[in-house]
Amino acid sequence: MKIATWNINGVKARIETVLEWLKETSPDIACLQEIKSVDENFPRQPFEDLGYNVETHGQKGFNGVALLSKRPLEDVQRRLPGNDEDEQARYIEASVSTEQGAIRFGCLYLPNGNPLGTEKFPYKLEWMERLINHAESKLKDETAFLLLGDYNVIPDPIDAKNPQNWLDDALFQPDSRQRFRALMNLGLTEVVRSCTEAPETFTFWDYQAGAWQKNNGIRIDHILMSPQATDRMIGCGIDKHVRGWEKPSDHVPVWVKIAA
Repeated sequence: MKIATWNINGVKARIETVLEWLKETSPDIACLQEIKSVDENFPRQPFEDLGYNVETHGQKGFNGVALLSKRPLEDVQRRLPGNDEDEQARYIEASVSTEQGAIRFGCLYLPNGNPLGTEKFPYKLEWMERLINHAESKLKDETAFLLLGDYNVIPDPIDAKNPQNWLDDALFQPDSRQRFRALMNLGLTEVVRSCTEAPETFTFWDYQAGAWQKNNGIRIDHILMSPQATDRMIGCGIDKHVRGWEKPSDHVPVWVKIAA
C-alpha cells in the first residue's frame, strides 16, 4: 500500500497537475494540504472518477486538507483535538482496513508561524503541542498510525540548501525544531531520514529567485509513523520531478509503502 502526502497549493489552480500525478503514481491513499476550498466546492468528481473516496476539511481561500483513498475511509475525524476555539482547517484523520489490520492516518497542515514577533508563532507552537499530545494518545492504542503533511519545520541544517538564510524564519527556530524532535521522541519514525541521510533531499522550492533551477530547497514535508506502522514499511520516496511540471505546487509529494 502506497500512502502519499502533498501540499498542492490550491486544488482549483492545481487540479490537472494533481490528476496527472495520481494517474502516474496511483497511490492508495493521498493526503493533500492547502486545498484552499470549502468542502462543498471541492471538485470531488474527477478524483472519484479515478476510484478515490474523498473526505475534506476545508475553508475559504486558504488552509484546508483532504484525504483520497481507494479503500473506504472509516471513522473520519476533523480538527486537531485540544482547542475548540481553533477554527483553522488544518487536520483530518481516518482509518482504512487491510488484511494486516487497520491503518490510521492523520493529514496535517501545520501553521507556518511567520512573521516572528506576531501571534502567528505562538499559535504554531501551541498547535505543535496539541499534535504531540494527540500523537501520544494514538500511540497508546498500539495500532499502525501515520502523521503525514506539511509540517513547516526544517528539522536540521542538512534539510536546507542554505540553512543560514532561515535563521530568522519560524520554520527553523529552535522552539519549532525542539517540538518536532519531541514528537519523534515519542517513538515515531521519520520516514525519509530512515531511508536516506543524503544531503539536498528537499520537498519545497520557492517560486522566486530561481530556487527550483538552483536546487535551493528545504525539507518541510514529513511522514512520521508509529512502531506498528514502521514494522510494515517497505520503502519511501520523494516525487521531485513533479516540481518541474507545468503549473507546479512549490511542494512535491512524499510517499511511503507499507505492507497491507
